[in-house]
Amino acid sequence: MEDDGSPKTFAGLGMCEELVEACKSLGWETPSKIQADAILYALQGHDVIGLAQTGSGKTGAFALPILQALLQKPQPFFACVLSPIRELAIQISEQFEALGSGIGVKCSVLVGGVDMMQQAISLAKHPHIVVATPGRLLDHLSNTKGFSLRALKYLVLDEADKLLNMDFERAIDDILKDIPKERRTYLFSTTMTKKIEAASKYSTVDTLKQHYLFIPATYKDCYLVYILVRMSGSTSMVFTRTCESARLLALILRNLGLSAIPINGQMSQAKRLGSLNKFTGLDIPSVDVVINYNIPTNSKFAWYKNR
Repeated sequence: MEDDGSPKTFAGLGMCEELVEACKSLGWETPSKIQADAILYALQGHDVIGLAQTGSGKTGAFALPILQALLQKPQPFFACVLSPIRELAIQISEQFEALGSGIGVKCSVLVGGVDMMQQAISLAKHPHIVVATPGRLLDHLSNTKGFSLRALKYLVLDEADKLLNMDFERAIDDILKDIPKERRTYLFSTTMTKKIEAASKYSTVDTLKQHYLFIPATYKDCYLVYILVRMSGSTSMVFTRTCESARLLALILRNLGLSAIPINGQMSQAKRLGSLNKFTGLDIPSVDVVINYNIPTNSKFAWYKNR
């Protein structure tokens, strides 16, 4: 998608007044490039493949046209968004609900680590939007009585490079058999792979500044604390290689008077969500600094770039 001089306001893109006001309430005064490009194509009724750079407003790029279409023809199970990560799925749902608060949008989140019966109760309320990880969605399609996506109008694959290159392919193939072929499909990715059939280089937003610090391993913790203290008042995220490193670093930082919350895969889903809520969420503009405490050890650095 190239910049073609498209309108620089949400109203200029053709968004309805209710959604323009919702954008303003979230502090979105003008659309980002991916939003401007994707929304123009989507509102014309096209499928969309978007290379969405880190921090570029990707969720809004697919949520807004879906909500506008829903407003015109409301129905249950209108759209399904697939995400490879539980926490990301939850945040996508929250974004949909924030943007659709003025029009009564209902969302259901289907991820692992949460009781399936509670999720089935949510599905029984006939939400407009389903946001899910592939495995848990397939579980419900197979086992939850009365749940079907046969009337689905929109399918979104967020982080499509990961969904199509990890352990999700079989689940996604099975899901595609259960949804209509006559639908709109949106694929959004930070990196484009051969399976998405698009050629592009790894990229980040223009405003991102990247630095590499070469320091003795003995003083690594000292330098980290120094940087975080210097950035006092900012919101920072520190990625570590292991769960134990994350726990120990959080303990060290708290003992030194810094507010630190660990999140790792060994925590229960409830604790992870609790920690996430105490922070402010991932993939949001208010994250000022991202620190990779350990650099990637292999050439497949896409996950590093996506941070």
